[in-house]
Formats: sequence, structure tokens, C-alpha cells
Amino acid sequence: MNSLTTAQSAAHTATMYDDSGMGVLGVLLAGMGVASWLVIVALYVLVAIGLWKMFAKAGLPGILGIIPIVNLVFLLKIARLNMWLALLYLVPIANIVLAIIVALKVGRNFGHGAAFSVFLLWLFPVIGYLIVGFGGDQYRPVEPRPAY
Repeated sequence: MNSLTTAQSAAHTATMYDDSGMGVLGVLLAGMGVASWLVIVALYVLVAIGLWKMFAKAGLPGILGIIPIVNLVFLLKIARLNMWLALLYLVPIANIVLAIIVALKVGRNFGHGAAFSVFLLWLFPVIGYLIVGFGGDQYRPVEPRPAY
């Protein structure tokens, strides 16, 4: 009886781990997942490089552009907004509105118009921050700094 149980257990294990052709699909899906993470990391590195140069132009330490949450807070400082507004990044619809306002004000402080700010600093920040950071733009704040 013990040998019958062992045979049944082996059969059950064989059917439980039956591949049935999904191995290739699984490998492809895993490869796509790894590739997408590599693309995301590469894009973030480009944004961080652009932010580093832009922060340096604004008179802030460039290393702040690398740190994920901190760079949003100091973008508010470059935009000449109150840094407590960073809490609005946690509110679902308000974060989109705040991101557009910050992009417009950062663009204005670097001498760009609304079209550049919306399209390249909000929609395509990888390109926009690199243009501002490595271009000939200078940080000239339009509005006075708010009281913190």
C-alpha cells in the first residue's frame, strides 16, 4: 500500500508541474518585464541627469535631482512656490494640476513659454529637463520667493 501511495504521489507531482508549452511564453513575458524595467531605469537616469544640471543652474546642490521625492520638493523651490505644496502630490487630481503649475513656473523662471513648459517639462520631462539643464538657459526667477 505504501508503494501505491508513492506512485500516486509521483503521478500527482508530474501533473502538477506539467509544462504544456507555457515555458516559452513565460520566458518571453519575464524578458519583457526585465526589458521594461531597464527602460524605466534608463529614463529615470536621464531625468536625474537633467534635474542635476537644472538644480545646479538654480543654485541648488545638483545631487538633490537624483533623490526621487526630494527632487519634487525642490522643484517647488525652483518654481518659487511654497514647499508645503509638495503634500498635494499625494492627492490624486491635485497632483496633476500641481505638476502643470510647477512646469509652467519652472519654464518661466528659465525663460521659456507655456508651450515648452507643458510639452517638454510636464509631458516629456526626459527631453525637457535635459534641454534646460544642458542648454544656455539661465535661472532668472520672475516672482519673489514665498515665505516658508
